[in-house]
Amino acid sequence: MTAELGTTTKTIKAGARTVAPAVDCLLAGGLVAFPTETVYGLGADAGNGEAVARLYAAKGRPSFNPLIAHVADLKAARQLAIFSADAERLAKAYWPGPLTLVLPKRDDCPVSELALAGLDSIALRVPAHPVARELLAAVGKPVVAPSANRSGHVSPTSAAHVLSDLGGRIDLIVDGGPCPVGVESTIVACLRDSIPTLLRPGGLPREAVEETLGHPLVDAPATSFEDDAPLAPGMLASHYAPRARLRLNADAAHNGEALLAFGPEIPGKTEHALNLSPRGDLIEAAANLFSHLRALDAAGARTIAVMKVPREGLGEAINDRLARAAAPRTTS
Repeated sequence: MTAELGTTTKTIKAGARTVAPAVDCLLAGGLVAFPTETVYGLGADAGNGEAVARLYAAKGRPSFNPLIAHVADLKAARQLAIFSADAERLAKAYWPGPLTLVLPKRDDCPVSELALAGLDSIALRVPAHPVARELLAAVGKPVVAPSANRSGHVSPTSAAHVLSDLGGRIDLIVDGGPCPVGVESTIVACLRDSIPTLLRPGGLPREAVEETLGHPLVDAPATSFEDDAPLAPGMLASHYAPRARLRLNADAAHNGEALLAFGPEIPGKTEHALNLSPRGDLIEAAANLFSHLRALDAAGARTIAVMKVPREGLGEAINDRLARAAAPRTTS
């Protein structure tokens, strides 16, 4: 079961037999909206890049921002990220609950590069809602779940809100009634060698976080997060770039360049070439974008020639990230 635009969206009431169809849908690459204590989340298998790409398409997000990965408990979170002493203190105090932590990801983190937006950090949350907890425990793997609404719309606190915004764009809605908190989670970054930083105020008061830490939080710049997805502090647009320079809208690779291709034809012979989608599928291309850029960068080429990608649908977001990656370098 996989969501395509124009699909039929089914709604089921939360109950004893709710989890099985929702789990089956997620593991098959589908999109499932489910309640958390903050707002309804739109869930996808975090390790399935194509499912994540479909999630972006369903929400109509203008660009690929990093997504919050939801897990069942602290033990599962430790398998994905590196916890500082401050992060451990906050997780033990407020998980499960309306707190998201942005942490350095582990090298073997299975969350897709697309869900991470190519960053070396990961946003994690353990929700408190009983339906969300039951679902995550049964899935047994991280589930990315931004708010279950069209990008830029008001966040949903009921199944009816989700259906109004995403009906015909996702597979399944689990109706667990109204969300008790009603605002998104508080987001705090605990990155290496830095004071914990408030990226977004939310359902957990700042004062409670600071009391638990025993010191004030740092305030992030207004540009450090967008919509309902956090960016780690200092991650400016050009920081999405690989070390290699990108040459966009290329017809072919020049001598010594690597090639990031799109479509069935790869022009010329290039030692280092990867294809975002040989069949010209934008969902597949989005799923491969960050991992292919990393792989070509690791090959050592000084320049990566990037073939033209159509701008419709997910192509708009792909081109947005490529333009950011090609932007002049800045320092922060």
